Amino acid sequence: MPATFVLGRIAGIRVGVHWSVLLVFGIIVFGLSQGRLPETYPGRAWAVYWAAGLCTAVVFFASLLAHELGHAVVARRNGVEVDDIVLWLLGGAARLRTEASSPGAELRIAGVGPLVSLLLGGLFAFGAWLLDLASGPGVVVEMVAWTAGINVLLAVFNALPAAPLDGGRLLRAFLWWRTGDRLRATAVGQVLGRLLVVLGLLAFLRTGAFGGLWLALIGWFLIVAATAEGRQAQLCGALAGVPVRDAMTPEPLAVPADTTVAGFLTDARYHYRHSAFPVTEDGPPVGLVTLDSARKVPQAEAHAVTVRDAGGVKAGHGPTLGARRGGRESPPVGRRRGAALDVKRRLAAVADALLPLRASHLGDT
Repeated sequence: MPATFVLGRIAGIRVGVHWSVLLVFGIIVFGLSQGRLPETYPGRAWAVYWAAGLCTAVVFFASLLAHELGHAVVARRNGVEVDDIVLWLLGGAARLRTEASSPGAELRIAGVGPLVSLLLGGLFAFGAWLLDLASGPGVVVEMVAWTAGINVLLAVFNALPAAPLDGGRLLRAFLWWRTGDRLRATAVGQVLGRLLVVLGLLAFLRTGAFGGLWLALIGWFLIVAATAEGRQAQLCGALAGVPVRDAMTPEPLAVPADTTVAGFLTDARYHYRHSAFPVTEDGPPVGLVTLDSARKVPQAEAHAVTVRDAGGVKAGHGPTLGARRGGRESPPVGRRRGAALDVKRRLAAVADALLPLRASHLGDT
C-alpha cells in the first residue's frame, strides 16, 4: 500500500503514512476521550479527555513505528533491502525489497518486531506503576496503562503462527530450517483469518459491539494477505533455478537509441507481444525502454526527443527510461541489487501459466 504522504527518514529509512491511518487514529481518540477515560476517571473537563486521547493515539502510532523500525533495521543488517515503512489502517508494514537469505535471517527479522512491542509494553507498564505509586493524575496513569496493554496485545497478536504475521514468518523460518521448504506456513494464515471473520461477525450480531466488525476486518486482511503471500511463495518456488535466458525471448526486437519516441510508439513492430524492449547503440544493448514510460513523454516533444535523449540508456550513457517512479530515477539496471527477485516478479504472468503444470512439484502450501 503506497504512502499518501512521507513523514521523513529515520535511520535512513523512508517513513510514510497512508490516509487510512486517520480513520483508526480517530477511532482511538474518540474511544478513549468519550469512553474509557471518562468512565474510569469521571468529572474531568472534556478538554482533558480529548487531549489525553490525542496524546495516547500519537504514542500508540509511535510504538507501531518502533515495531516496524525494528524489522527494517534488522533486515538491513541481514542484507535485505528495505524500500520504506508505511503506517496504514490496520497497523504498519516494513516493505522489504528482497527475501531473507537463510532461516536464521528470517527468524531475526520476524522476531524483532514482537520483541520491540513487548519491551515497550513492559516499559509503559512499569511507568504506569511508578505513576500510580507517586499518586500521579489518574487520567495520565490510565493513558500509560492503555499504551502498555495495546503494545503487549500487538506483540501477542503478531506472534500468532499465521502468515503474514510475524509469527507466521517465525514458523516459516522454523519449517525452512527443519525441512528446507519455506512454503508451508502460508495456509495457516488463511485458516486463522477465516476464524477471526466468523468470530467477529458472531460477536457483532450477538452484542452489536463495533469491536466484532473490527475483528472481522482484521480476519479479512489476514485472508487476503496470506493468499497473496502464498501465491508469491509458489511463484518463487516455480521459478527457483530457472535462468532468465530460459524465460526470455531469444534475439528480442531492439530499439536503436536514436529512434524518436514518436517513432517508437507508432512503429507496429513494438506493439507485438512485449511492453519493454532493449535499447541498442552501435550493436550492444545499452538500456531498456518500456511503452508505458515512453507514453509519458509529452506529445508535443515526442517527434523531437529520441529514446537516448529521453533516458533509454544505462549509466554512462544516461538514466534508463522506464526506471523512473514518482519523478525519481531508480538505480540503473546493471547496478540494482536484488535483481534476481525483480526478475521473478516481472515473470509473474509466465508463472501464472506454469503453476497449474508445476503444482504437483511444489508440495503443500
